[in-house]
This record gives sequence, C-alpha cells and structure tokens, in this order.
Amino acid sequence: MTTAIFWFRQDLRLSDNPGFLAACEDYDQLIPIFIDDNGHLKSQLGEASRAWLHHSLESLNKQLTTFDSELLLFKGVALDVINDICQKTDIDAVIWNRCYEPEAIERDSNIKAALKAQSIHAQSENALLFFEPWQVLKKDGTPYRVYTPYWRQVAQLGLEQPPVSTPSKIPTLPTASLSNVTLKSLDLLPNKPWPADMLSYWKIGELAAQNTLTEFLARSGGVDYKNKRDLPAVVGTSQLSPHLHFGEISPRQIVWQTLQETPLHELDGGTETFIKEVIWREFAYYIMYHFPDTQHEAMYPQFKNFPWLEDVSENLEKWQKGQTGYPIIDAGMRELYATGWMHNRVRMIVASFLCKNLLINWQLGEAWFRDILVDADLASNTLGWQWSSGCGADASPYFRVFNPVTQSKKFDKEGEYIRRWVPELKDLDNKSIHEPWLASSVVRSRLDYPEPMVDLAATRLRALDAYSHVKKQKELLQEG
Repeated sequence: MTTAIFWFRQDLRLSDNPGFLAACEDYDQLIPIFIDDNGHLKSQLGEASRAWLHHSLESLNKQLTTFDSELLLFKGVALDVINDICQKTDIDAVIWNRCYEPEAIERDSNIKAALKAQSIHAQSENALLFFEPWQVLKKDGTPYRVYTPYWRQVAQLGLEQPPVSTPSKIPTLPTASLSNVTLKSLDLLPNKPWPADMLSYWKIGELAAQNTLTEFLARSGGVDYKNKRDLPAVVGTSQLSPHLHFGEISPRQIVWQTLQETPLHELDGGTETFIKEVIWREFAYYIMYHFPDTQHEAMYPQFKNFPWLEDVSENLEKWQKGQTGYPIIDAGMRELYATGWMHNRVRMIVASFLCKNLLINWQLGEAWFRDILVDADLASNTLGWQWSSGCGADASPYFRVFNPVTQSKKFDKEGEYIRRWVPELKDLDNKSIHEPWLASSVVRSRLDYPEPMVDLAATRLRALDAYSHVKKQKELLQEG
C-alpha cells in the first residue's frame, strides 16, 4: 500500500489542482497537510492575510471531510515537519504545487534534496501560473521587463487551457499518530476586533471564489470591465484578487470560464482587458522569479541612492490613517483599513502620492499594504509599488505624478466613493467634495476634516527634481 503527503500552500482548493489530483490518483493513502511556516520566512504574511488564511483553511477542511478526509495542520519549519511525518509514517512521496518567491524556491529545493536522500519521491506541479517563468523568454533568451511583449507571447502560447478535473475520491488517511495541531493553535487571528470587522466584507473559500467569478461574469461578462474598472464607486472589478492570493481559484479557471462565450481572438475590449489584468499578476511572479532582488530593492541601479526623505513618521501615519486632507487619498486608505482591499485605480493614486508628493520610500508603502491587504501577494504588491514609484519593470514614467484632485474628479465625478469612506464630507456639493478647502469658510468651519498636508504643485516640482537625480545616475552608469 502506497502513501503520499500532499502539501497545500498557495492552492487552497480541490478543483484545478494538478498536484492534488496526481496525489489522489497515484497513491492508496493520502495525508493532506498545511504547514504554517510563516514565522520562519522573511516575507511573512501580514495580519489581514493571516486572518483570511484561518477561514480559508477552515473552508478547505470542510471540503475534505465530505470525502472522508481531513486537512492536518502543522506549525514550524517545513523541512522539519515533513521529516517528522516521514519518520512516523511509511511515506512513498511528497507532492506539492510550486511557489515562485525566492525564499520558497530555496525552501522547496532543500526539501527535495532531503527527500531524495531518504529515497522518497518528491513531485511538484504548476497550479499557480499558466506558464513557468522559464518558458516565456525573448528571442535572445533573456526575460522580458515590459508587459506588452510579454502579454503577446503568452497569448500566442495559448491561454485557452481547460482546468484539470476535481478528484472523484480522496484516498484514506493512514492510522499513524502525527503531531498535528488545531486551527486555533496556529494563532492566525489577531487579538483585536479589526480583522473580524474587515472579514465581514468577504466570503471565503473555494466555493465563494467560484461564486464571485460567476457573479462578475453574469454582471457584465467582462464587457463593461474596460469602462468600469477605473470607477471606485461601482463594483466594476471582479474582486477575485484575495481568492487568487490564497489559491482558492486559479487563473486558468478564471480565464477558461471567461472564454466560454467568446474565443480569445474574437474578444471585445472589455473582456480582453480583464484577461490582461489576470496575466499582469502572472507577470509579477515572472519578474520576481527572474529578478529576485526586486523583493527588497529597485530593479534599476540608478535608483540605489534615490533621495527619499528620512524623517517621515508623521506624514506616513497621516497617509496610513487617511488623514492627508485629499479626499480620494483618504477614502482609499480608509477603505483599505476597513475591508483589507482597495480599488486598483485608487491604489495607483495613493501610491503615487506617497512616493512622489511625500517623497517616502516605496518600501514603506509596500510594507503597509502587505500587512493590511487580504490580497497581498509578495510579487504583485512589489511590482505595483515599483511601478508607481518608477523604479521597477514596465514602471510608470518618473515624471508622471498623479494629481489626486484631477483623478478624483475624473473617476469619482459625483463623489460617491468619497462620501462612502469619508462621511464627514458627505454633505458637500459635487464640486467641493473633491477640494473641500475651496468651500466657504462657514462650510469649512463645520467640517471635521484636515487641511491638505502638502501643496500638490510644490511637491510635484520637488519630486521631479529628485527624479532628475535618477536620470543623471543612469547617464553616469551608461558612461561608466
């Protein structure tokens, strides 16, 4: 009788799970496990993600129990946990789906070597991406740094990939006594009310993810996505990002279901834009795989000595708490803290404001998002912040400084989004709500709302001056 371990990681689902399907089909007994090794990794999950993870694991275990199986939970160094299980049980194989963060690659490589030394089969599959990062390269064999040519090649390679089937049955658990722990003892839920309030906005787990996709496609079929995705006051995006983050749904499932009505080569603009956004996430993993240092430093060396301000604690806190005096910024930061999520257009606005108007290092913004976002993929979060600050792959030009007032008027014209998240401004008219400092002195005296913390024009010029340093550094590097 053969026995395998299946190690769940960023793939907390039973459907379209190649590694799990292989484990179910090829072995007589199966031990499904999850290891909380977060405390042993530098790129740790933030509080919001850990709170979501608690409920996602709970949901996955409920699914497994319908197959008379169970998710066994462990806490500690993954290599030690797996070795311990192998010593207590006659294990023939350990199977998992690949992760692509630098630390995870190193961890998995060490585990494979340890298993090989014990003559235990180690098998890894791809459940996270359409294509492996090493499969998509330029003609000269080097990786892409710009998204559009990357997208073209990925689309040519083929995105119409059917998901793999869900196992019809799950092999039984062996009877060995293992040192697994309870979900509660993983201590994923922080000892404060914030995560519970935040998670009330969400339904969690594989079924919830599939329902979210179905509802999104029924709402618009992706057709209106291009027009509505930039409007924070409407539900114009899929809001699948946290489900993707935990692998409750796969990008292959999303694209396959989206393409059921229309083939890729016949897509309308909205649906194609939606699929491109799904692949942008894949591009983030691609960049982190090929340029692993980007997780903690700028991609380009000319940014190494960028003149970020140093005494920033007061301004950083105002930004974090949504007290900047710019309504669209404050609405976004408050939405983030309340829900663990922020509309993508607003993410770009608040990131530009932090990096360019406040001249605060992008890494401080990335760290805050990583702690508060429920969809905080290390790869996507890093790429997003480097894009906004101008120092990463396919980045926004250094001279592009988002004006939060202009953005607010364009994308939240009636001020609905601002009124929802900055209720102290809800009674202002549609003009003043974007620039409350222009309201009459009588109206302003009744507002419990701060004055703008910085002058947009002056800080824009300061940012352009600082970024001119980068241009000079680039020229010097090219000369040298």
